[in-house]
Amino acid sequence: MDTLSYKTISANKATVNKEWLLVDAEGETLGRLASKVAKLLRGKHKPNFTPHVDCGDNIIVINAEKITMSGNKWEEKTYLRYTGYPGGQRSTTAQELLEKHPERIIEKSVKGMLPKNKLGAELFRNLKVYVGTEHGQEAQKPKAINLNDYK
Repeated sequence: MDTLSYKTISANKATVNKEWLLVDAEGETLGRLASKVAKLLRGKHKPNFTPHVDCGDNIIVINAEKITMSGNKWEEKTYLRYTGYPGGQRSTTAQELLEKHPERIIEKSVKGMLPKNKLGAELFRNLKVYVGTEHGQEAQKPKAINLNDYK
């Protein structure tokens, strides 16, 4: 009996196979899209997933302005930020954020689903979100994927 075949393989930066994936956000629900993108960024869909290593793929999201939300979330969902001054808490609704910076809605929701540590910050740098269909990563030859194929 070969006992070496039972050893757990732990991925590292040198052995990780990273790909560029293109996701179209048109008609997708925000939370469902963000959870699947976060899973792809983290690398949980790969058989050699290692929790402490960046083994996920690089994700490009296009058509960020065509995202959908259920219910009254466009008017009721608020995003809070703090200027640093006393009484400096500011809030914007999802509708206002969509009009000014539609890509930030997806970025904020995906970032909230990543680990809150150095690895999470490193994983977040692998996400590129664009308004419209044009993106600056044609040279990487991203592979277009359908998110419904992933759980």
